[in-house]
Amino acid sequence: MKINNFFAELKRRNVYKVAVAYAVVAWLVIQAASIFFPAFNAPQWAMQIIILVLVIGFPIALAFSWAFEITPEGIVRESEVTADQSITHHTGRKIVALTVVLAVIATGLLIFRLVGTDRRAVRSEENTEDGRRGSASLPVSDKSIAVLPFDNLSGDPQNAYFSEGVQDEILTRLAKIAQLKVISRTSTQRFKSAPEDLRQIAQQLGVANILEGSVQKANDEVRVNVQLINALTDAHLWADTYDRKLTDIFAVETEIAKTVADVLKAKLTGSEQHVIAARPTENADAYQLYLKGRFFWNKRTGSDLKKSIDYFQQAIAVDPNYALAYAGVADAYALIPGYSAGTPGDCYPKAIAAAKKALKLDDTLAEARTSLALAIWYYDFDFSQANREFQRAIALNPNYASAHQQYGNNTLSALGRFDEAIAEGKRAAELDPLSLVINADLGVNYYYAGRSDEAIAQERKTLELDPGYYFAYLNLGQVLEAKGARDKAIAEYEKAKELNDDPLALALLAHAYGRSGNTMEAEKILDQLKALSKARYVSAYSFAIAYLGLGNKEEALRWIEQSYQDRAGADIGWIRVDHLFDPLHGDPRFEAVAEKIIPAREFGSKTTSK
Repeated sequence: MKINNFFAELKRRNVYKVAVAYAVVAWLVIQAASIFFPAFNAPQWAMQIIILVLVIGFPIALAFSWAFEITPEGIVRESEVTADQSITHHTGRKIVALTVVLAVIATGLLIFRLVGTDRRAVRSEENTEDGRRGSASLPVSDKSIAVLPFDNLSGDPQNAYFSEGVQDEILTRLAKIAQLKVISRTSTQRFKSAPEDLRQIAQQLGVANILEGSVQKANDEVRVNVQLINALTDAHLWADTYDRKLTDIFAVETEIAKTVADVLKAKLTGSEQHVIAARPTENADAYQLYLKGRFFWNKRTGSDLKKSIDYFQQAIAVDPNYALAYAGVADAYALIPGYSAGTPGDCYPKAIAAAKKALKLDDTLAEARTSLALAIWYYDFDFSQANREFQRAIALNPNYASAHQQYGNNTLSALGRFDEAIAEGKRAAELDPLSLVINADLGVNYYYAGRSDEAIAQERKTLELDPGYYFAYLNLGQVLEAKGARDKAIAEYEKAKELNDDPLALALLAHAYGRSGNTMEAEKILDQLKALSKARYVSAYSFAIAYLGLGNKEEALRWIEQSYQDRAGADIGWIRVDHLFDPLHGDPRFEAVAEKIIPAREFGSKTTSK
């Protein structure tokens, strides 16, 4: 048969029209399945079977249209149809008409799906703004997981650091898998292992799956029990027990992470496989010292941060090539000034040096890059390099909540890029929904952006999580004071002062009393700050805002300049967005300091991280 005759036959036998009609029918079936399968909780493989059947059926339909024809007597082979019996033309018209009708129906279903998805997205966003109520109504990914605290079955409470460490190491490995959503440790630590109501915990954390387990350590022998549960269906997906030598603990943690990824059908890239299989150290003693360091670092007090450094440095002494231990030193030194436990000039350079050493040994550590970014910003006021380090940290570990939090709350907010800062803060809160500092910092982002009502709601949500969290009272007071509600602000500052001896609480009280006209009380508190500064570190920023409350701009400016000279970026870095400084805007001395920290041409610019 000549090729021209072949194509003519395809047309005469309606093969083209059948192909188009089949494609429309297949599209309609897939649209309908996409809508109705979820309503009946149909498994994912059901849709896969539908698609497979449709693909296989396509050539069969074409072959059928070539070989058979519809006649008034029914379907007969084409070779048996005489010219006067053939109704090919009429059949073709019927196929076209049916195709048009089905295409209209399929288009309607597609529009229904798109509109429904858009409405769900709007509802989810609205619910998210309402706080925890929203987190339970958000769509939950099958590839989301929380690792609950592992039980310490060692019989020795002193081994609690080890069970926490194993949990943390497994979580860290899982967090480096981009296809997984992994909840951070600070949120999961609020729960015990093997809780009674997994579904409620999963809804609160916004995950579908929970990994729980136990650790039993005796000398150099370790037993790890784990089980993976779908908390929404209470289905046990996988469980195993590992009896190993202490020196094999990294292999156990890697195997658990890989198995969880496999069960949840999360594909690992080559680099991810390499990262989660890494052995940070070959020395068991160094590893245990590192875990003790992290145990105290997670307590987040000035004294505990210093204690963590002691353990990290002991780990380094045992294994000088232990990159994670150097990262731990950097993490601690980057935070200490914020807890008034050390000066910026002493701590930030040490944080930078330790972070760079960690990255020289292992440049894939998101923790080290985050601490390096913080210290560079706080000490050098180099927001461009800090942004690059933050972005690299997030690329290395998209589940590292602290990187999102610090990127948003530090450089992005300070640069006036408020929408981006709030987006990063929300992402951090999604990954670590029960973290007090992450929730509080999101409120600060709203405050800097001038979105006072949202800032107040966010800080109150934080206090619902923990009414004893003093930092949220400080933040709430500042927002109320910015709105002119000074009496209410003073009440919040007083609560913070009762909960924590942070000098900043005194400074904010002095500012609020001074601005409200109670000069005597403001000066009394200022005297307390001066006396306190002889015994411990009190930031120049604290004195600046106290003097601002008293209306003494000259002294306030002197202390602001001193804060810059002290390289106290954790205080003065937000100079262009801190509403306490609003009365100084336009003053040449103030603008000169602000220009050194964030040049006016860069403020609000989206090109500063390039």
